[in-house]
Amino acid sequence: MLAYNLAVILWGAYVRASGSGAGCGAHWPLCNGEVIPRAPSIATLIEYSHRLTSGLALLGVLALLVWTRRVCPRDHPARLGAVLSLLFILTEAAVGAGLVLFELVADNATMARAMFMAAHLANTFVLVAVLTLTAWWLSGGAPVAPKRRPAVALAWAALAIGLLLSGVSGAVAALGDTLYPAASHAEGLAATLSPSSHILLRLRALHPVIAVSAGVVLMFVAPRLPSIDDEMGQRLGRATLLLAALQMFGGLVNLLLLAPVWMQIVHLLVADLLWIAFVLLGARVLARELVPARTRIITP
Repeated sequence: MLAYNLAVILWGAYVRASGSGAGCGAHWPLCNGEVIPRAPSIATLIEYSHRLTSGLALLGVLALLVWTRRVCPRDHPARLGAVLSLLFILTEAAVGAGLVLFELVADNATMARAMFMAAHLANTFVLVAVLTLTAWWLSGGAPVAPKRRPAVALAWAALAIGLLLSGVSGAVAALGDTLYPAASHAEGLAATLSPSSHILLRLRALHPVIAVSAGVVLMFVAPRLPSIDDEMGQRLGRATLLLAALQMFGGLVNLLLLAPVWMQIVHLLVADLLWIAFVLLGARVLARELVPARTRIITP
């Protein structure tokens, strides 16, 4: 379910990057006023396929909730994870519907759209986090107990906020790149620094500053969060460090290539994988009790 939702998220990014968000007009859940659009354009096919895959994701999360309630005891953390997964996939759908109904798609360059995009990204990250935790708990991970290691919990929360801010600023920067693509680095830099440029262009400068700052701090702190004798925690710490370095390198490549659509998708994929590794690291180091890595409580 987590892997499928990642695919849906990446396809949604392609909808935005390809300018296909208005493919179904200002209609939701119908597409151009129809259940199945007739003689659809390419943009309509792209948008409609995203809606179909998103609908299947919702049904999948609903099935996950039903399944966990049937096989997990009342106090099992996966039951709460499944409930939260359903909650946040519903809010994900609501934000997506708002983008369409308020026509905050295609060539719309308002701050309202930027704010919706930021909220969409933040909700997506929370959804991915609860799906990750649900899978972790179903695979034998212990419930989290932040009070057991309050200093570690505080450090993890601060790093999580940094990653969320990096993701939100990245969503706004990607929107600016989509609406105002630059033909050269000199043109892009001039547009970013000019006080007369659209605010979405000027906001692009925030993302690399936030992303590099958050990445450097994460790379320094994450490997030091786990207990020295916890092999699983150490592996997750190293994976987080590696993905953080890869993400910063990907950001540089994205900048050098002037943000082509395919690189935006790759950049988002690595961001999601980094977030998953970081959430798993938090679940491990803040566990109420350490469970051996190969132990599995529930077999899906």
